[in-house]
This record gives sequence, structure tokens and C-alpha cells, in this order.
Amino acid sequence: MSELRVERRDIVIVGGGPAGLAAAIAAHEAGIRSLTVLEREAHAGGILRQCVHNGFGLHRFGEEMTGPEYAQRDIDRAAELGIDIRCDTTVLSVENNRRVTCVSPTEGLTVFEAGAVVLAMGCRERPRGALGTPGTRCAGIYTAGAAQKLINLESMMPGRRVVILGSGDIGLIMARRMTLQGAKVLACVELMPYSSGLNRNIVQCLEDFGIPLYLSHTVTDIQGRERLEGVTVAEVDANRRSIPGTEMHFDCDTLLLSVGLIPENELSKGAGVSLSNLTSGAVMDDSLQTSVPGIFACGNVLHVHDLVDFVSEESFRAGQMAAAYVRGELQPAEILPVKDGPGVRGAVPQQVRKGLKEDVRIMFRPDAVYRNASAVVVSGGKELARKRSLIFTPGEMAVITVKAAQLLQAEDEGLTVRIERKDA
Repeated sequence: MSELRVERRDIVIVGGGPAGLAAAIAAHEAGIRSLTVLEREAHAGGILRQCVHNGFGLHRFGEEMTGPEYAQRDIDRAAELGIDIRCDTTVLSVENNRRVTCVSPTEGLTVFEAGAVVLAMGCRERPRGALGTPGTRCAGIYTAGAAQKLINLESMMPGRRVVILGSGDIGLIMARRMTLQGAKVLACVELMPYSSGLNRNIVQCLEDFGIPLYLSHTVTDIQGRERLEGVTVAEVDANRRSIPGTEMHFDCDTLLLSVGLIPENELSKGAGVSLSNLTSGAVMDDSLQTSVPGIFACGNVLHVHDLVDFVSEESFRAGQMAAAYVRGELQPAEILPVKDGPGVRGAVPQQVRKGLKEDVRIMFRPDAVYRNASAVVVSGGKELARKRSLIFTPGEMAVITVKAAQLLQAEDEGLTVRIERKDA
């Protein structure tokens, strides 16, 4: 039996995907040399390794690149800085005293005692079992991300006649990918009356390939004993119940599920971190510090982002704030709550430090489609910020910035983010 190893670090980062790499680079550039990144996969880079399509890096680098190319930029930078990244390492627990226990084939069982911890575990896909869809338990049903991994990393084709349930970005991208690989994508089916993916992906991945998108529809039955043979799709009403007489049958051998992403927060729960019922991520303040002092969170483990560029931007700040905490520069402060108003769901951060003398970016998802409307931040009857947009949609994260000078005018009741229609 291997001997328990105990190591001390200023910062330990859980996750070696784009969030963890960005946090590590920022912490190192802020002067922290005693830091380690723990990654359970054999290689750093996270989900980007299987995202071979382009569209990454436009905001951050000003150029378009694939997922592996984007990840390699940060992997190369981390190597250049000499950052300790330990792959094939599974974190077993994170405690509220910032003790991190992990295991690997080469190092055995190791406990890190950290000055600060950054949680960057990413998210996972919602599986079929969470949907309650009736039908047989046959082969041929995959999450979109699993199918993406099979094709792009394992060179395996999941099937030839495909229906996609859900219009999240991964599902839309896989509609195009499966088509380019020679499969026939029969339909993309979405329960809601709007798509949950980016509009550019609807155009480039469905419309450009003539793939129909059925809004307000869902799969109501799955047929097949050993292998999937077909699915039944029906229209749903305002209560999301199938409407009799609207059924359509598709002969297919593959059903891909793109029905939502869930922040991977089991380790966060073990550390006693408070979680939001709306985002399923940690409740945190503008410094990205969670309810447990010295534990920070960033990226998709905090809330699901649209673009990896925004994940990196957020995670750079998490690394900087963790470094400030270790140096004793991030002191406890009174907080102002950030609340969801009409039209807003899951605003982050959920708290802002009182008396903050820097701008704060608040991100949220609209609860429906709003056209020609404004996002507004108010406090005690005072308007602190306003941002007009031609359209707000749940498929795209909205961002509004509150200037430091306006934040100083905030009342103790906190900030409320809401959407105002022009005709309201």
C-alpha cells in the first residue's frame, strides 16, 4: 500500500481544461510559483480536445481557430511558465479547510494543503435517464458530446440515420459533423419554442445543410430491441405535453441527446460550497470567491458559458483573485446581493462586495425571447446601468457592466437585474 503523501501549495486548481489553465496562468503571472493543476484525463485541454470545429478565439485572440488549437495556446503558455500540471490524477475530495485529496497511478494517494483552491471542473451532459422518455433501452442512444468524442478522438461512427433531441450548441454542431461524415440527419427536435443554441450555429449547422428544426416538439417514444430502429416525435403544448394527432415517425439507428449541461459540482458540495438552484453552480461574489473562504470557482463549473473566450476571461480573474487571497490582499467585506428581476434567470455574480471601486460585469440568461428590449440594473429605485439589445434569447448569455462610480450609489438592498421591453 502506497504511503500517503502530503504536499503544500499556495494554490491548487482542480481541472486542466480551459478554465483551469487560464486560472493557473493568471496566478503564475500574478507572482504565485507554488501552484499545481490536477487533471483527471491523460492530457490537459479539457473538452476542447474533441471540438475540432472552428469558431474559437475570436474574442480573445482576434483570430478563428479550432478547439485543440485554442487549448494548445494555453498548454504551451503553461509549459513556458513551468506550471506543474498533473494529468491522470483524480481528485477524490476538497475540504472546507482547503485540503485536496487526489490519486494517480504514478503518485498514489496525495493530499495537498493549499492556501487557496480554484474549482474548474467544467460540466457534464444530461443523460437519457434524466428525461423520462418512454421506450426501450436499446443501443444507439448517445449524448451529443459522447458521439463527438467517438468521431473526433476515436475515429468511430455512432450511426448513419440520426435524430437529434435538443438544440444546444453541441447538438447543432454534431448535426453538421454527422452530415459531413456521411450520415443522414433527419431532424433536430427542440422542446422549447426557441433554440437553446447560438443563432450562428442554427444557420451554419442546420439551415446550410437543409436539416429541419422542429421547435415545440419532443421525442415521445423510442423503438428498437437490440439497436434503435426509430423514434416518434410529437408537438407539445404550452405545458410541454404532447398533442395527440401530431406524431411523426422517423426510421433511424441513432438518437443524439443535446438536452442541457450541468456544472460538475460534487466536489464543491463536499467542500460545503453553497450552490445556486438557478445555475447549479457555486454562489460567488465579484472576486469569484465562493461561500467558503479561499475557495474560488470559474468556467462551466460555475455557470454554463456560450464561448470559451468568456470562460478564459472569467478564469483569469479567478486566478488573480486566488493569488490576492494567498497574499492577504483579499479581505472579507460586506456584500450586496444581486437578484434576478423580471425576464432574468441566473445572474452571476450573485453577490458584489460593498464599496467596490472597480467595474462589475453581470452575466445572465433571459427567461424567454425579448426583442428590442433593454437589460437594466437598479438599486433602491436608482438605475445603475442599462444596455439595449435588438434581441435577448435564452440561447445566448447576456452581459451588462456596472461602472465603479455607479456601484458606489448602490443601496444595502443590493442590485436587481431585469429586462425592460420598449413597449412596457
